[in-house]
Amino acid sequence: MTDLTFALMAACTRVESVLDVATEAATRLVGDGGGIRLVRDDGRFGPMTVQHRTHDGPEMLGEFLGGFSDRVDQSHLNRLRAGVTIVFSSMAQQEFQQLAPPQHWTNPAGARISAVLACPLMADGVFLGYLALARTTPDATYADADVETARRIAEHTAVALTAARSVARLRASEDRYRNIVETTLDGVWQFDRDGVTTFANTQMARMLGLEREDLLGLSVRGFLDNNGQQRLARRLEERQKGRSEVYECRLIRADGTALWVQMSAAPLSQDGETVGSLALVTDITERIAARDMQRQLDQLRRVDSLGQLAGGIAHDFNNLLTVIAGSAEVLASDAEPDSDVEAMSQSIMRAAASGAALTHQLLAFGRRSPNAHTVSVPELLDGARDLLTRALGEHIDLRVKIDDDLWAVQADRGELEQALANLAGNARDAMGKGGRLTIEAHNTEIDPGGLEDAQASGRFVVLAVSDTGSGMDEETRSHAFEPFFTTKKARGAAGLGLATVYGIVHNSGGHIRLVSDPGIGTTVKIFLPAKEATEEPPVLPPVENLRGQGHVLVVEDQPELAQLVRYLLQPAGYTVTVATDPAAAVSHLHAGARPDLLLTDVVMPGMTGSELAKEMRALYPDLRVLFMSGYTAGVLNPRGHLDEDSTLIQKPFNRESLLTAVAKALGARR
Repeated sequence: MTDLTFALMAACTRVESVLDVATEAATRLVGDGGGIRLVRDDGRFGPMTVQHRTHDGPEMLGEFLGGFSDRVDQSHLNRLRAGVTIVFSSMAQQEFQQLAPPQHWTNPAGARISAVLACPLMADGVFLGYLALARTTPDATYADADVETARRIAEHTAVALTAARSVARLRASEDRYRNIVETTLDGVWQFDRDGVTTFANTQMARMLGLEREDLLGLSVRGFLDNNGQQRLARRLEERQKGRSEVYECRLIRADGTALWVQMSAAPLSQDGETVGSLALVTDITERIAARDMQRQLDQLRRVDSLGQLAGGIAHDFNNLLTVIAGSAEVLASDAEPDSDVEAMSQSIMRAAASGAALTHQLLAFGRRSPNAHTVSVPELLDGARDLLTRALGEHIDLRVKIDDDLWAVQADRGELEQALANLAGNARDAMGKGGRLTIEAHNTEIDPGGLEDAQASGRFVVLAVSDTGSGMDEETRSHAFEPFFTTKKARGAAGLGLATVYGIVHNSGGHIRLVSDPGIGTTVKIFLPAKEATEEPPVLPPVENLRGQGHVLVVEDQPELAQLVRYLLQPAGYTVTVATDPAAAVSHLHAGARPDLLLTDVVMPGMTGSELAKEMRALYPDLRVLFMSGYTAGVLNPRGHLDEDSTLIQKPFNRESLLTAVAKALGARR
């Protein structure tokens, strides 16, 4: 029996093994043949799962034992379910026919079963099934010792069977949870109280770019960025206190690339003690990218809205400056030389000129399309010096070096100022503890193949912006001009600085080159095509000689500005008619007036200047048109629809610039 106990203990990892060991032992120790029939989960008997015979007994043995519980009297079956052993010894023909299948009732006496023993399998008072044994020798019986042996075998079998079923359920549960863990799209990461990995599923290892076996034993710290490493100790401490946490962090994969994840971390307990952490890890890299993209788009929309607002303010401010400066000029012209009135008028004009420079910057900020014109680089850098100094701060030394006889370039001055401001901002961030920013400008001639574009050649003006900051490594340099790429940790960093500079330079027909090394600094070289040499414009005569003749129809919705234009034009010999809205101007035309020049604002209520010009030219095709506006042509085109060859005088203007523009529009000799 001891051997049987050890055999059952060894077999209790599988139900089938327990049944096989038990029936084999019972057949060998007690009867000629035997088997076990178990109760299913629904309470009914299952098939006779295992059968053994010690010699070549009748073929009916399996059928007999397999259906024994179905044919036995119900009272016997009830006793069996209650835990009572049933014994049939020296069975008569009648008893045999009661228990045997009908097809075997006529078997000869030597071929039939003469004794049956059925022992219940009980565990904690629960009926699991029964062990059935049979003898085939004539008049066979089961002695009390045989019955006791069978009972002991049944007891050991029930215990082993219970253990085997528990193991089977545990194995099924483990398989089920293992399947869940291995097939989930999230990573499962388990580590001890020190942050050392003790388990990881395949998905977690795949996220980190390792094999599962290589990940075991590695510390979480090695996969966290600097921010995550600084917070690791506190988070492990929170797990030890039994607190769960959901947070976002950035992991560094084995190949050095980064991914954003959401960590749902909970304490891992064993025997009532926290032994580590269990984290469900979700890759949210795309979600973070989409969120950052949306934030950046929102920022761009705000910038665009701010640009529109700035442009609108600049337009209205230019109207006011035109009235102020023009009125001061009229007063100065009528004042006694060296009088207080003349001095004060000139002070007003100088203040208006400063205001005009400010509105120019606002218009450059709000501009949507480039307004290319001839730009003097020395004047550009001189005008931007104060802006750059304020942007850099007192801890950074700004130095500007400009070669003599620098060529002019054809570009948008406002966009070049923006490019310089962006480069200065990047340099400031790279020189957190202070440093030096140097801007150099010189002429150069490039042969074919001298730039990234092999076809680019000719005369260029080079703007080199150099800082003494932290510099960039090769990986950062390769992404520097990509939109939304940034190495700044501050929230809200858009990553548009160098990308905007790149776009401005290429829109100007230029080229850009980046040179940077960690710990040394960064130099951005901008190559702008030099403006082709042209004949020097003729020297204009003094304003006193800018007299003309003709009828000028002035259309301006600001009455003060309209009257100022009258005051500036009439003394020069022009006949001036003023209308403060387009409808009045059209009515004036239909009344028979024949102006030589239409001088009109562009943006007006009810009708734009270009629409007014089109309607008036339908009546007088030869009508000359001169537009005026507080916006630049580049800003106006989306709303004013000016033709590329339209003449525009930008506010604020003075008497000289107005008379010159009118004379040019009328075709008068200067």
